[in-house]
Amino acid sequence: MQRLLFESSPLFIFLCAGVALGYAYLLYKARTPWSKAVNRILFALRTILVFFLAVLLLGPVLRLITNHYEKPTWVYLVDTSSSVAEVLDSTSRGSLVRTVNTSRKALEELGYESRLFDLAGNEISSPLFNAPTSDLNTGIVQVINQFEGRNLAGITLVSDGIYNSGTSPVYAPVHVPVYTLGVGDTTLRVDVVLKNVAFNKVAYEGNKFPVRAQVVLQGIGPQPITVSVLKEGKVIATQNKEPHDKAFLDFDFQLDANQKGIQRYDVTVKSVAGETNVRNNATSIFIEVVEGKKKIVLIAPAPHPDIKALKSVVEKNANYEFILHIPGVTEAKPDLLKPGAAELFIFHQAIDLGGKTLPLFQTLYRSNASVLLMIGSNTNLRQLAANQVPLQFESAGGQWDEVTPVVNAQFREFGFADNTNGIFARYPPAQVPFGKFTWPINASVLLQQRIGSIATDRPMLFTWPDNNRKIAVLVGEGIWRWRLNEFADTGHTLAFDELFSKLVQYLSTLEDKRRFRSFPLQNEFSDAEPVVIESQVYNELFELVYGNTVKLEVRNEQGQISKYSYVLSPGGARYRLAGLKEGVYRFTASTQINEKSEIVNGQFLVRAQNVETQNLTADFSLLRTLAQQTGGRFYQTSQAAQLSTDLQQVKTASLIHTEETFNQLINLKWVFFLLLALISVEWFMRKYLGGY
Repeated sequence: MQRLLFESSPLFIFLCAGVALGYAYLLYKARTPWSKAVNRILFALRTILVFFLAVLLLGPVLRLITNHYEKPTWVYLVDTSSSVAEVLDSTSRGSLVRTVNTSRKALEELGYESRLFDLAGNEISSPLFNAPTSDLNTGIVQVINQFEGRNLAGITLVSDGIYNSGTSPVYAPVHVPVYTLGVGDTTLRVDVVLKNVAFNKVAYEGNKFPVRAQVVLQGIGPQPITVSVLKEGKVIATQNKEPHDKAFLDFDFQLDANQKGIQRYDVTVKSVAGETNVRNNATSIFIEVVEGKKKIVLIAPAPHPDIKALKSVVEKNANYEFILHIPGVTEAKPDLLKPGAAELFIFHQAIDLGGKTLPLFQTLYRSNASVLLMIGSNTNLRQLAANQVPLQFESAGGQWDEVTPVVNAQFREFGFADNTNGIFARYPPAQVPFGKFTWPINASVLLQQRIGSIATDRPMLFTWPDNNRKIAVLVGEGIWRWRLNEFADTGHTLAFDELFSKLVQYLSTLEDKRRFRSFPLQNEFSDAEPVVIESQVYNELFELVYGNTVKLEVRNEQGQISKYSYVLSPGGARYRLAGLKEGVYRFTASTQINEKSEIVNGQFLVRAQNVETQNLTADFSLLRTLAQQTGGRFYQTSQAAQLSTDLQQVKTASLIHTEETFNQLINLKWVFFLLLALISVEWFMRKYLGGY
């Protein structure tokens, strides 16, 4: 539909007509060499031309309204998970696919557009029934989101009703009817299901670690249930229990961690009489056995609340062991106070005025141990420089400033949350020695001092490297008030704990000086995804370089070796290994740097996804509830023909989309050619008849 609009009043059209007639009359009233009939034609051409030109000055706009008709769409959402393939043979699956295609074709003949999707949101031509998980809710939500604002008439969900990922589909926000077609077997089978195995992913060498196997019993009579744990094919632990009419049993084991690295343990439940599905009777767990906890030793001349605050942070990390040594109060074992006995030594009030910790300080500071020095009111500032600590204080103590911390934006070793400085600004002040002091020129300042509202360049917490170790200094006392204040304000201590946990982790970790590094992006991968190994090569200045050829050897648990090779490039530092089965893999990466072979060893874990075999009993009640809630209906496989008939009775009109466009008349090409034609015909006739 078209309509002509004007920017000014349409009455001006009559004025345009009068101007056109008047101008043409003045031009053709005089005597002419051609006949009156020709003169009238020329008069009409000039009148029409001038009229159109005058009308264009009024700014006419052509309004065009176009209607587009969108067919109603019906989506067939098919559960392509492997649990369907477990209970339906190839013939039954083929029959199911033909039923879906027949129903789709019948709807298309009625004017519908039919689409076929799987639960992952992918449009498919034919289902393969090999998906590793079933997420019915996400599948429905993705269809709703994809067709938002479009003419979606309804959904047909073909599924066994089993979901093992995501939430229940009955909570999906659906505004169209969902017709459900239930497939599979609802018969409750005799089954022993190893539902879950609970364990810690990390254990320490020489310790015992707990493993709990949770077994679900279905249709089991009075017969014992046996659970075994195997390592490298050998049974290392076994338990038997009588069900006593219980539907759920726990089996607790205490296993020995006697070998470092990622260890595989197989947990199995012995099958019982009448059981048909034994694929859910076993699983594998993988536990990383590490050498032991990192030891953090704090040495102090006397108890202090700052020690308690730091201890609370360290002990939050299960990989750390906090050891406190206060002479005459809480003394650590002598073996823990020797160089190399701990990853980090912390000296509180270093060096103390009474000299209680001076002998230990001299021994440990002069070794290769990483240290954190906490300077407070009981620190002998003069003794620091005398014991090779590169700090020089102008004052000898006795006078103190009150300061709050400010994160130094130039610190690059590790980062903080965005709101950290805002939290630090509300901390109560800590006490620091009055006056200026000097610190190592190569130090990285982590925290600076703020006096009142003025942030100074004077450091409060800083670190520097010293050969193969790291040294840090905290200038200030009373940090325990920071932790209490943050908890009172926010109900947690995230900023304080983040600061000191990252500091302890940074100081207790040795710097990696290797020029060739190769590592998996994560320790654990799924068998449905590729394993990614990243390699890096550095020059003498520890800058990344490219062009090296990296050779990979990957060994599985059976000792089979696969070899790979690739060249490092700015976009090709990672190598992907696809198709690996479940198990522990060890790899060796090597390359040549300056004609010298560099080798890195590592390991990673590939875990199989077998959740689809845990439960094969179809849940038609869930499908029935979903259909009732959305205004659809539930059908079993035997009622597939009725489903197709009922869908053909659903009437949904096409959706009309109206598009309105505006275009100025002067922009239309046909107007230009019309005016050109009028001018050209008039000029040619006058020229031909001798008028020019």
